[in-house]
Amino acid sequence: MVTLDVATWTARRAAHEQRVDTWLVPHLRRRSDGVAHPVEDFLFTYYSHRPAALRRWHPGFGVALAGGASYAGLPGYDVLPDAPDAATVTPEHLAGRRPLLESLRTLLSATASRPGQLSCFGMHEWAMVYRQPPDAIRHHGTPLRLGGAGTDRVVESHRIACTHFDAFRFFTEDARPLNALQPRSDDRTAVEQPGCLHAGMDLYKHAYRLSPLVCSDLVADCFELARDIRVLDMRASPYDLTGLGYSPVPVETATGKAEYVAAQRRFAERAVPLRTRLVDECDRLLAALS
Repeated sequence: MVTLDVATWTARRAAHEQRVDTWLVPHLRRRSDGVAHPVEDFLFTYYSHRPAALRRWHPGFGVALAGGASYAGLPGYDVLPDAPDAATVTPEHLAGRRPLLESLRTLLSATASRPGQLSCFGMHEWAMVYRQPPDAIRHHGTPLRLGGAGTDRVVESHRIACTHFDAFRFFTEDARPLNALQPRSDDRTAVEQPGCLHAGMDLYKHAYRLSPLVCSDLVADCFELARDIRVLDMRASPYDLTGLGYSPVPVETATGKAEYVAAQRRFAERAVPLRTRLVDECDRLLAALS
């Protein structure tokens, strides 16, 4: 057990809060004003981690906070038996998370073991609006760059090769049979691969599901990657986001495809150390249970 003094851990907490506030404050302001943003709001609406939970700093299992009795009331925490003013994540909480640790380690390791596939060209977003009437489109307040018929022609002229279930499940009924794979919720370990943008974004989900067992710095690092990936995801989508300041990546063209693949490769490379850190944390925490 490592114990952090008050000055050390409160400084680390303040640095974390300052970092995430650059993402949280604009989102909360928009939410208060009732203004939706199809790019920036995604990580707060698609994922279940609340803004307040992202802002709360945790040191991770194995670290006690001197003078941190206020943490003792948080889920998973208690004070140390021999130091009632110091709080830490309990071994009981860790034990209860064993199934999650084991399943996440299996998924992350399986994903990392495969070569990245860089030939999907972001067609998942196009398949989500394929043959949809305008009022049924997911971001129906945002126009389609090529219109409905033009969008449908792009889908029909491309090989759709989505490997990620949580993207595939939002395909329209007409688009699902066009996908080369039919991923399911129970076969992720068999099909997920590190080139997938959504697999990279999901590192944020995996990190926050491990809170408070892992340090919040890791959660914030994964959030930052996911936020950057989301920008590419939507720039390559069929939506016209120029009014919001996002230039399109026209994946229906050879130039756009090349731009997308280059960016996809960079994100896959950025995801490698984060995926490794998550696996290492799972190993560390599982070792503490042995």
